[in-house]
Amino acid sequence: MNPPISDAEAQVMEVLWRRAPQTADDIAAALAGQQDWQLATIKTLLNRLLKKGAIAADKDGRRYLYRPLVAREAWLGTQSIGLLDRLFGGQLAPLVAQFSSQRKLSPADRAALKKLLAEQGDE
Repeated sequence: MNPPISDAEAQVMEVLWRRAPQTADDIAAALAGQQDWQLATIKTLLNRLLKKGAIAADKDGRRYLYRPLVAREAWLGTQSIGLLDRLFGGQLAPLVAQFSSQRKLSPADRAALKKLLAEQGDE
């Protein structure tokens, strides 16, 4: 099971999922355009992720290189199931209905849903 990752920690993970390993300075630089976080904040988030077992740190001279231990796809799966369970009682149809009531499904969306349904087959 994947450890729980907060929204702030997920931003750090996204940086590491794009490219790893990276130093705390590298991560801070990558997030500079998105967040106004100090290096100390990045290090706090990295320490939390280390304690949760979501990342690993390898000593490289006087610095540490961080790399993810949780795959992005696995985390997305956990997040998706959690969202579905929390907001829609585990039911997919109400999620799709809610989404489509807020934003019109494109022809590509509809085609992808039809393909998914066909792959699932009638049971």
